[in-house]
Amino acid sequence: AAAAMLALLLLVAPSVWSQQVPMNCVIKREQEKCMEMITADAAGNSRASGCPRMWDNLTCWHPAQIGEVVEVNCPELFSQFSEEEYELGTVSRNCTEYGWSETFPHYVDACLEGNGSHVDMYYVSVKALYTVGYSTSLVSLTIAMVILCRFRKLHCTRNFIHMNLFVSFILRAISVFIKDSVLYAQEDSEHCFIHTLECRAVMIFFHYCVLSNYFWLFIEGLYLFTLLVETFFPEKRYFYWYIIIGWGTPTLCVTVWAVLRLHLDDAGCWDMNDNAAIWWVIKGPVLASIMINFVLFIGIIIILVQKLQSPDIGGNESSIYLRLARSTLLLIPLFGIHYTVFAFSPENVSKRERLVFELGLGSFQGFVVAVLYCFLNGEVQSEIKRKWRSWTVNRYFAVDMKHRHPSLASSGVNGGTQLSILSKSSSQIRMSSLQAESPAT
Repeated sequence: AAAAMLALLLLVAPSVWSQQVPMNCVIKREQEKCMEMITADAAGNSRASGCPRMWDNLTCWHPAQIGEVVEVNCPELFSQFSEEEYELGTVSRNCTEYGWSETFPHYVDACLEGNGSHVDMYYVSVKALYTVGYSTSLVSLTIAMVILCRFRKLHCTRNFIHMNLFVSFILRAISVFIKDSVLYAQEDSEHCFIHTLECRAVMIFFHYCVLSNYFWLFIEGLYLFTLLVETFFPEKRYFYWYIIIGWGTPTLCVTVWAVLRLHLDDAGCWDMNDNAAIWWVIKGPVLASIMINFVLFIGIIIILVQKLQSPDIGGNESSIYLRLARSTLLLIPLFGIHYTVFAFSPENVSKRERLVFELGLGSFQGFVVAVLYCFLNGEVQSEIKRKWRSWTVNRYFAVDMKHRHPSLASSGVNGGTQLSILSKSSSQIRMSSLQAESPAT
């Protein structure tokens, strides 16, 4: 469950990333500090009598005299396990002539408030949820990409932008699986002290994929808004700028972030973001794209309302609102509007709900976009039906010619060639019959 919890805290939206660092690593760092102080106490021979400084795997207990009761707050780790926001409790130890007593009350009783039995199941369930979501999105998006690439009649600027968005979703899902396999393969905290180039490369790739996904969501909104506002819209010329923004801007941001981490905060696997200023290099563009996309979404809804209320468009008031509601629901997953729910909320508000909402919806977003903008698209369905009818007809005539003209079938002539032979033969017969009838007239 510890590995599952750490993976969840790193996957949530950028509003959470800056503070919700892997708590297991925080404890490891607290342990390092405590052990340094224990070493310093031993070197200075401080507190020769009484209870020495002690680390109990959760809290660092400072030295005390015999008979002294030491009270400390619950570690912040337990705040991640609570279903509601509440003030953490305290635990105590008594310094006796035999050493430190046991904690009273126990950590579980004082800090979990009865939630300890549900912690493992909660984090394992959420991790399973986003694993299923990203897997489903990965499969559906791959099929959608094959369809859009296969049929040339579907090649247009709008679908090219959709395809780039699909690729960003695919890369995001792949990066999540790679990160989980590298950082959280084992149920321990050894990744807290990984300093390998491979581990840092995985984190750079992960941040690049997530950032690219947000930017292509922004480009989808920008393209649709521009299409509705401008009368003459040079799509091909704008498309090159979309490519630069969608893939180039994340490259620049992640490169700057990696350079700053290397020189100013080169600790661990770069999976913790203790330096808020450096983290804003990635967090800032993501929040800006979410905010701008929300503004574009509101603008598009206003334009749709004006167009639907135009006298040129028929229908009663109920049908107009029905069209508007349908258009709005279609735009929500394409623009990533659900990210605005927690994007600007305080860091410590509804942590558990935020995990389920953002990871649940975020992991299935690629699947929803593939279904709405590929599988249910009218142009895509028409092209698939046309290809299916063409294949069926060719297959029918190929089988029919095989039975009627074995010599043609055995000579290796395919169905399309046989159809052309049939058409030429029928035209020749028609011309001969016309020539035979012409003298009579």
